[in-house]
Amino acid sequence: MRSALPARVHHLQPALLTVLAVALVAGLPELWGDRGRLAAVLVLQLGLVLTWVVVTGIQGFAGSLAVGAAAAVAADLVLVLPENPELGDLLVVLGVGFLVAVVQQMFRRPREALVASLAGAVLLLTAVAALAALLLLGRTEEGHDRALVALLAVGVALLVGHLVDLVLPRPYLAAGVPRGLLGLVLSVVAGALVAYLGRNLGGTAGAVPALVLGAALAGVTALVALVASYVVVEATADDEPGQQPSPRLDPSLSPWAVSVVQAVLPFAACAPVALALQMVL
Repeated sequence: MRSALPARVHHLQPALLTVLAVALVAGLPELWGDRGRLAAVLVLQLGLVLTWVVVTGIQGFAGSLAVGAAAAVAADLVLVLPENPELGDLLVVLGVGFLVAVVQQMFRRPREALVASLAGAVLLLTAVAALAALLLLGRTEEGHDRALVALLAVGVALLVGHLVDLVLPRPYLAAGVPRGLLGLVLSVVAGALVAYLGRNLGGTAGAVPALVLGAALAGVTALVALVASYVVVEATADDEPGQQPSPRLDPSLSPWAVSVVQAVLPFAACAPVALALQMVL
């Protein structure tokens, strides 16, 4: 598969949006506390909902947007309203959201690409619920500092991966995807280094736990960023000569839409991982 998106756009725009995402999630809590954190997470969630439905071509556009937005709001409320919220409370949101997504996909007409659309909707529900974990990560003073270190580790890992792959995406991890092994390795190293340098701010006991925290978050970041690149390449692919055009591939798709997916999806994957590591390190 050949992407119609230039490599420069594939990497530079997501890198810029990554900086904005880190500034948003780290800056708003400094200004408005828990309300600012809630607002920042909600912005990321709704941005991911809109762009994911557009980029992946989920059928039932309006219904999918409504289900995704409702799941984002419900996930946030479940972790904000109780005095002692737990991550397990999100199971209610995921369970109900799955049933609603099935009903929404079954009742739309025409019922094309049902399995693919349902799969995309379920992954979207999981991602917006995972982003809500950032609300628990920064709930206490120590948690806020650890959340800041975790966000910086994820953001730096994303930036390094994109910049290295822009210059030298070698050796290729997959044909047609502008991602290389060198970028993946250096992004993990960069994330571990950020966590190590911020170990005192994050309250991590010792250098080894800090390196483990940073490497784990950066590793998840690098792998999910690779997955996002697969999604982008497929969504912006040019049809090969003689190949029947696919209705799900749109080379004219907005580069900013795919960039939001590339920037936000890794944060969604890392949020519950950071919360879990905070409990054991």
